[in-house]
Amino acid sequence: MSTIEMAARAASSGEESQAAARQKKFREETETVLSAFRREKLSSRGIDWVVTLFLIGVHVAALFAFVPAFFSWSGLAIGLILHWLTCSIGICLGFHRYLAHKSLKLKGPAEFFCLMCGCLSGEGSPLTWAATHRLHHQRSDLDGDPHSPVRETGWWAHMLWLFPRRSSEASRLLMKRYIPELAERPLMLFFEKTFPLWLWGSGLVLLAAGWAAGGWQLGVSWLVWGMGVRMVAAYHSTWFVNSATHLWGYRNYDTRDESRNLWWVAILAYGEGWHNNHHAHPAIAPAGHKWWEFDITWWSISFLKLIGQAYDVKDRLPKGRGADETEMPEIATA
Repeated sequence: MSTIEMAARAASSGEESQAAARQKKFREETETVLSAFRREKLSSRGIDWVVTLFLIGVHVAALFAFVPAFFSWSGLAIGLILHWLTCSIGICLGFHRYLAHKSLKLKGPAEFFCLMCGCLSGEGSPLTWAATHRLHHQRSDLDGDPHSPVRETGWWAHMLWLFPRRSSEASRLLMKRYIPELAERPLMLFFEKTFPLWLWGSGLVLLAAGWAAGGWQLGVSWLVWGMGVRMVAAYHSTWFVNSATHLWGYRNYDTRDESRNLWWVAILAYGEGWHNNHHAHPAIAPAGHKWWEFDITWWSISFLKLIGQAYDVKDRLPKGRGADETEMPEIATA
């Protein structure tokens, strides 16, 4: 064997070893991410007490709505308006269809407003939300799905999956793997660092504004209805998309998972309940694909398009029962 042949064989062997090492590292990183969302992580020593106590506190705060002294029509109105802004504009439009699925593009003012509303929802940072949702689509009803009622239980999918503590390494790899094109954008980093301030700041504003308008009781009323009641309602309407729409309803498309369309979740979650439609064609902006499947969030997208704040909107509805489940934004590979 000539010297040149030996050198070529050594180079080839070295490349194969490097490729094998990369594949091994990729598999290890994948396991780190997927294991962070398995049910066995939920143990007495593995609970994220910050998240758990916060969610308990919000539910307790909502109970004050039953105290007659803290009811006000203005508080109820504030709660309804903020529910729509945070749940529909913030989560459904901003975090979900814009960030996670790239169903449309937004100009600066609309982008800032939608992401701000998402931060006010109290459902976490935009990057974490988008990355976790992309993982859900990639692993829907399979091992590693963050919230599958099919593999686990309805309660796990509905809310228990939020309670386990996840390591900083798993969070880092989740970002690296599922939102590489978002993680370095200045506006994303801004909201990633400041999202708790928006949430807590909104509570202080509600309390102070109500107090100034009508005394401390009105201030507490605005806080109870504008944060406690509103957030509990928004949480459960969002969580029903994770749980109920993988258990009950009808299917327009033949997807590999158990996603279904459920009318009452569509009402509560501003159109997100047409979940089988969405899982079959995740990049399409409208969630309702039949004439009776109304989608309030789609109305808002249409309005933003009309005034020039939304563009490149993916709104062409599919035909037939086939699913395009690979229609996902970039997901990093080995």
